Amino acid sequence: MDPTPTKPNRMPVLVVDDSPVALRLLEMTLPADEYKVIPAKSGQEAVELFARYRPALVITDWVMPDLSGTELCERIRSDFRDCSTYIILLTSVSEKSKVVKGFKSGADDYLTKPYHPEELVARVDAGRRIIALQREIEAKNRLLEQLALTDELTGLPNRRAIEQWATFQLSGAMRHEFPFCVVMADLDRFKSINDTHGHDAGDQVLKKFAEILRTGTRQSDIAGRLGGDEFLWILTFVDDSGVRVAVERIRAALESQTFVLGGQETQVTASFGIAMRRPGSTAGLKALLDRADAALYSAKRVGRNKIDVGA
Repeated sequence: MDPTPTKPNRMPVLVVDDSPVALRLLEMTLPADEYKVIPAKSGQEAVELFARYRPALVITDWVMPDLSGTELCERIRSDFRDCSTYIILLTSVSEKSKVVKGFKSGADDYLTKPYHPEELVARVDAGRRIIALQREIEAKNRLLEQLALTDELTGLPNRRAIEQWATFQLSGAMRHEFPFCVVMADLDRFKSINDTHGHDAGDQVLKKFAEILRTGTRQSDIAGRLGGDEFLWILTFVDDSGVRVAVERIRAALESQTFVLGGQETQVTASFGIAMRRPGSTAGLKALLDRADAALYSAKRVGRNKIDVGA
């Protein structure tokens, strides 16, 4: 019997029983157009098949020669914590103490033998609905988490996301002494763009600069928007000269862009402040941000469209 699910609309169900007759009965009971049975003749085989297919539904006998149904529940719950799985125990025992033991082991439901086929299908259908609801909630939570860490206008990471990432990376830089650099960027005379051409024009400029930053950022680095026209770029595993080259590339790429704002062609520039973590330094992220911010304002003071490296 091939356990591989073949139709995407058929939900895989791992059924576990040391009796070939019981396995066949379960397979015949579950609607073939809705469920794909993955049979296991022992608890250990069930663990191996679960690891392979990660089914959302499991129906297991309680008494088996190697792993019992409750032990299988415990293995699934402990070894596959990232899986949302609905487990139904089949048992010939209806004593409350046994039932409680089954639930404590991680089972979601139980059915006493001999079971009524329609009741089994009804309980499996209920489990399927619960799993579908759990997956919907998980998907929404992932979306909410992503939105909470993303700047809505530019799609770049926001301040919270950058600080979470940077704090972790800076800790690694201190332990292993690899280069860590903070770059603050600010669009020059951005207020005048909003005042003259409107906020839609300002948004256009912000999106384009975000695109330039995104394109120029390696997988080992992060770039994001702090708010307004302020951006933060953090680079790792690159020396002073490499940082200068990378920042100059971004500066020149923005300067070379021509924006049509209010029917007029306009050039936009940005200023940059750089703060490098020095070997042996115990300075935290805030200290590096303050140094980069001071360097940024120094670049502004000397004429804008400049790059300044903080002390």
